[in-house]
Amino acid sequence: MKKILVTYFSASGTTAKAAQILAKAANADLYEIKPAVPYTSADLDWNNSKSRSSLEMNDNSSRPELADHDAPIAEHDTILLGFPIWWYTAPTIINTFLEAYDFAGKSIVLFATSGGSGLGQTASKLTYSCPGAQIKNGKLLNGTPSEAALRQWLETL
Repeated sequence: MKKILVTYFSASGTTAKAAQILAKAANADLYEIKPAVPYTSADLDWNNSKSRSSLEMNDNSSRPELADHDAPIAEHDTILLGFPIWWYTAPTIINTFLEAYDFAGKSIVLFATSGGSGLGQTASKLTYSCPGAQIKNGKLLNGTPSEAALRQWLETL
């Protein structure tokens, strides 16, 4: 049986709620990706081109520092990786996270929360950050997904 880790980044709490429900449905371990410097509401103002999130997302080399490097990646076969969609893709801290660990031989399935856009080409954009891993787009988990619906989805992985 596959050992699953649900890991997620959540700037406002929305993705955290979805990740908690998903971890329960998958009977999986849960790990939060935390930035060394937490995001403020001003940092998340996508209408301000000088906000922290705007500057990070406009710089492909941006790698926000992680608060820790304690994710139990080696202990798991499948990683369900969640985040909010920023500018039609994953926040750059997801690249930081993927580049901080060895994911070779792991299966990474993305899930996200979004106010309007889907996962699009996110998996292909993240592939270079986790060489040797199989990474694929999974599902948007907007609202409050039911555990039963999530278990059904997990069976298709």
